[in-house]
Amino acid sequence: MLQEEGAEVRALVRYNSRSNRGLLELVPREVLAEVEVVPGDIRDVEAVAQAVEGCELVFHLAALIAIPYSYRNPREYFETNVLGTLNVAQACRARDVRLIHASSSEVYGSAQTVPISEAHPMVGQSPYSASKIGADQLVESFHRSYGLPSTTLRPFNTYGPRQSARAIIPTIIAQALAGDVVRLGSLAPTRDFTYVGDTVAGLLAAAVADEAIGRTLQLGTGEEISIGNLVREVERVLGRELRVEREDERVRPPESEVMQLVSDHSLMTALTGWRPHVALPAGIAATAAWIEEHPDLYRVDRYVI
Repeated sequence: MLQEEGAEVRALVRYNSRSNRGLLELVPREVLAEVEVVPGDIRDVEAVAQAVEGCELVFHLAALIAIPYSYRNPREYFETNVLGTLNVAQACRARDVRLIHASSSEVYGSAQTVPISEAHPMVGQSPYSASKIGADQLVESFHRSYGLPSTTLRPFNTYGPRQSARAIIPTIIAQALAGDVVRLGSLAPTRDFTYVGDTVAGLLAAAVADEAIGRTLQLGTGEEISIGNLVREVERVLGRELRVEREDERVRPPESEVMQLVSDHSLMTALTGWRPHVALPAGIAATAAWIEEHPDLYRVDRYVI
């Protein structure tokens, strides 16, 4: 979307010996041809500084995001999400670059009041969420201490084409397309699912709104659905019946599972004019169509964390 809007785009991607650019490989060639792709690592000070050099605006999306994997390797999450964010904030501060920092609704933990506003307490119920809380506080401190022109955006469960089977909607869809059995963990938690196109539009809206500088804003639909009812929604969209089987390895520790998330995006709308447009059935249909076109990217025979 940045390239289509006429921006000169540079993308920092994590270096690997295969020269694989990740999901950027799936971007149309004519779009990717206009993007400068820079290999590096968010944890490397020099790599981040080089990536930021000459930029007017930085979208900081780099993070380790899978909650189950954070139970196994919490140190890697703090090194990437907190120290990596420190590198980004310092690079932006040194060059007077505006920063759009991507947070997560997981920082709130289970909802204490609904809908969740930006004033809701932050509760780290997993190593992942704790690392994102640290990153958010770091960015806010740089704005308060150094005047860094930054905005923190908290998307509520972004989903859509290209998302991996690590996330719940692609997990359900990929299994449903392969058969009539869907293996899941807990069905009771509720989430506020936001289509990727709406999330990206929100990132861009915040980037051009001076009123958003120094603020934390939310991207969500304001509607929640349980995982169990999400399966029923996928059934309706795909036109088939599904049987749900519980797999214990997919169940999160009881005190770590976030049971309810639902957003209040009124402040984001008031400051930027942004609001979500893609309803859940339409988003599921678009995601399913993409997964059908790329079945080789989805393994349904094992649990992906």
